[in-house]
Amino acid sequence: MRRLRLPALLSVLGLLLVPAAALAKSDFQPQEEFKLDPYVSIHIGGLDLSINKAVVYLMISAAISIGVGIFVVRGGLRMRPTKAQNIVELIYDFADRQIARQTLPASVFGRYFSYVATLFIFIAVNNLISFIPLPVGHESSLGGLPDFALYAATANINVTLALTICTFVLYNYEGIRAHGVRGYLKTFAPGGISPVIRPLVFALELLSNILRLVSLSVRLFANMLAGHLLIIVSAGFVVLLGNFAGLIAIPIGVFFYFFEWVLIAGLQAFIFAMLSGIYIGFAVEEPY
Repeated sequence: MRRLRLPALLSVLGLLLVPAAALAKSDFQPQEEFKLDPYVSIHIGGLDLSINKAVVYLMISAAISIGVGIFVVRGGLRMRPTKAQNIVELIYDFADRQIARQTLPASVFGRYFSYVATLFIFIAVNNLISFIPLPVGHESSLGGLPDFALYAATANINVTLALTICTFVLYNYEGIRAHGVRGYLKTFAPGGISPVIRPLVFALELLSNILRLVSLSVRLFANMLAGHLLIIVSAGFVVLLGNFAGLIAIPIGVFFYFFEWVLIAGLQAFIFAMLSGIYIGFAVEEPY
């Protein structure tokens, strides 16, 4: 066990010092790591479809999510599963039992299990690879090659808002599909409420419904942004403070790195998928 722990620790220190070395070449500006300079500029009218590092991370996440599944099932599932098949089956079982069956009613389970499972896997993969340094930083002085840096596409509000809009449209569509327009609106102020306060309850529920666009998207965005800023700042202190003082920042950075990668990355994916399932479930259930 000791032989495994030392290389793992050294690897983490190396991951932290890679962005620190990049920061040493320029002024320490943590927010600059979240700038999205286009790699390929694509403009159609007033629509900006440029490819930047957020798009690259989304493509990588999609390729991993789809590619691993295809790789595992390409020859058919086996009675004596391989390690890769075991991992895929564990993820499938977790999405099935802990997310979909806990949130989706039987009437929509078949239609939306794949949706909430895909949300969980895609966001989790995106969050996890965001802690692996990739050559997506700003141009360095070494041949104009990009620096290695940490970046999370889910630390961009445009990405998390786009995912949230998908959930928002789907659960409102299912609510209207299940109850009709008038019936769905009535679920915002169900029976048994005094006619005097019914308009107030309806207004509050409608506002709560709309504010889910903010709460669902900002929760994921803020957690990933804050985590990466803490790691980048800790790595920057190693260079800025120098000598012994700079070494104090290393254990702090290691703690945040492990905390974000091991706990927050998967937890935020779970919460996003779980809330999406809950919203869909509430929309189709009969009001009390």
